[in-house]
Amino acid sequence: MALRNHSTITEFIFVGLSDDPHIEALLFVLFLGIYLLTIMGNLTMLLVIRADSNLHMPMYFFLSNLSFLDLCFSSVTVPKLLEDFLSEKKTISVEGCLTQVFFVFITAGTEAFLLSVMAYDRYAAICHPLLYGQVMSHQLCMKLVLTSWGLASINASVIVLLATNLDFCDAQTIHHYTCELPSLFPLSCSDISINTDILICLILLHGLGTFLPVFFSYVRIVCTVLSISSTTGRSKAFSTCFSHLIAVILFFGSGLVRYLMPASGSSLDLLSSLQYSAVTPMLNPLIYSLKNMEVKAAAKRTWEKYLQYFRF
Repeated sequence: MALRNHSTITEFIFVGLSDDPHIEALLFVLFLGIYLLTIMGNLTMLLVIRADSNLHMPMYFFLSNLSFLDLCFSSVTVPKLLEDFLSEKKTISVEGCLTQVFFVFITAGTEAFLLSVMAYDRYAAICHPLLYGQVMSHQLCMKLVLTSWGLASINASVIVLLATNLDFCDAQTIHHYTCELPSLFPLSCSDISINTDILICLILLHGLGTFLPVFFSYVRIVCTVLSISSTTGRSKAFSTCFSHLIAVILFFGSGLVRYLMPASGSSLDLLSSLQYSAVTPMLNPLIYSLKNMEVKAAAKRTWEKYLQYFRF
């Protein structure tokens, strides 16, 4: 991915989260802990779902893909952030920056599509339980996941092309801790008005295209659950959706704030980015396991099975 020839800079400098060495040392420990928890939590979720045949169903197939995505998403930004905490000069090459932009968009975009697919899965399970096995076949689940990756790849490629057409002349300080287009646009000496409009349109199209199916799925789910006469039945139906709703709110809320608000380098910009790129991937395994008795039971069985294996 080469920039146009008359761009004169070869690297960007991150402002980062702090310029105080003592605070950076504390932040390094904090985010190293977050990253290790993210890896352990998501790998554990992948292992449990893979090992326990009771979890070989569409809901957990999508959940395992979400765990894989969270591992990838977190690994795009957090290792570089940890490196910068230990460096005096926080730099990244222009090519490296654009590569990071691409992988942020492909992983985040795929996760948005996957959360939408998971909402449809909950709709099929609650509103059409007798047809659920036929509707959510393994072939359809595979196609939905592959389509999510494909659409996100196209979206990420178009967005990166917007950045490769920019000229970066003098300004090279990114008022952020990672490469994101809202922070790159102000550094360009090109006219960015068209690029900004295209980016906003793509984000709105992608955001609404993935959020609206979630919204309408839950409208139908709520209507169906409220028609259930048993209090226990209503509670059980809502409990299967609770984890997914929390994940949707955390991801879409912080993502839309970051990309639809004007870039300012403010604390809100940093916090929203940290929320969806570092904190949410760590929290998702906890969200989906703490209130899910099937996952907890499967984790216990898997743990006992491996303990017996190592004893012998």
